[in-house]
Amino acid sequence: MRARLAEAQSQLLVLAAMAAILATVPLWLHGSGRTVAIRVLISAGVGVGWNVMGGFAGQFSFGHAAYFGIGAYTGAYLLVSHGISPWIGMVVGAVLAAGFGALTGWLSFRYRLRGAYFALATFAFAEMLRLVVQAQGWLNATQGLQVPVRPESSWWMMQFSTTSPNYYFIGLALVVVLVAITILLVTSRRGMFIVAVREDEEGAAAAGVDGTANKVAAVALSGAMTAVMGTFFVQVFFFIDPELAFGPAESVAILLPAVIGGTGTIWGPVVGALILIPLGEWTAGIVRDPPAFLDAVAGRSGLDLVLFAILLILILLFLPKGVYGSLAHRWRR
Repeated sequence: MRARLAEAQSQLLVLAAMAAILATVPLWLHGSGRTVAIRVLISAGVGVGWNVMGGFAGQFSFGHAAYFGIGAYTGAYLLVSHGISPWIGMVVGAVLAAGFGALTGWLSFRYRLRGAYFALATFAFAEMLRLVVQAQGWLNATQGLQVPVRPESSWWMMQFSTTSPNYYFIGLALVVVLVAITILLVTSRRGMFIVAVREDEEGAAAAGVDGTANKVAAVALSGAMTAVMGTFFVQVFFFIDPELAFGPAESVAILLPAVIGGTGTIWGPVVGALILIPLGEWTAGIVRDPPAFLDAVAGRSGLDLVLFAILLILILLFLPKGVYGSLAHRWRR
């Protein structure tokens, strides 16, 4: 118990130090660079949420867009239709996502879905929500929801001028809270049970650990954490539609930070986001405005995605546990 408490304290101190350093970013980063930084924070946040379920609990999800979309649509609908603050929408969305995660998780584990079958089930749930939402007129169907622009800045409505650093600070605060929750979970008794079930569910059951209950708890918490970032996403970009919220591309974008950074590690998703978003911007820039010796690739549609995918494959080939995960493993050895 004392060792776990010391570990939690040391990790929280590292988190506080990193937060203090990252809080200075708006002082020297402006314009499009600040937008990229906000996208990094969103990517890190959803990656941290996915990692609770896919990394620590070992339940690989290919449909985490379901939780992202629940948070995004809940916040957007309450704001657009009822004028309710996004902060309240964020809490409501997190609760709904946790409930949906608990229900779908229980159904999946009740019928013993594992491995690829569980991953396909999560994908099916996300697709189900996408089809349901785009058929609902009160959610503006396939056209999505547009957040109205306010004439003045408002913390309560989470809306500021385009030059304000407040979006960055809110995103940073949310990521810090999500990472802190992960640290407290991993170093807690519940976290030990979740990891034990991941490593050997039969052995954990023999020791009296309820595997289903712990996996459902991990899914519910993971869904709530992801939904929080979904609500924040809408407030930053002022728009959401079914494909953007629940589509397969979003599910892939959510799991990539943890996979590239290192699943089942506290800092892996954050490191993964710090690599993924700038790398994507760099590959897009290479195709959009290449150096002279690469003029032939200028404007080639889709080539940036091909280059991006190749670089990700190379990362995973040389660092199979992810960037942070592999380096941490080698350091321990």
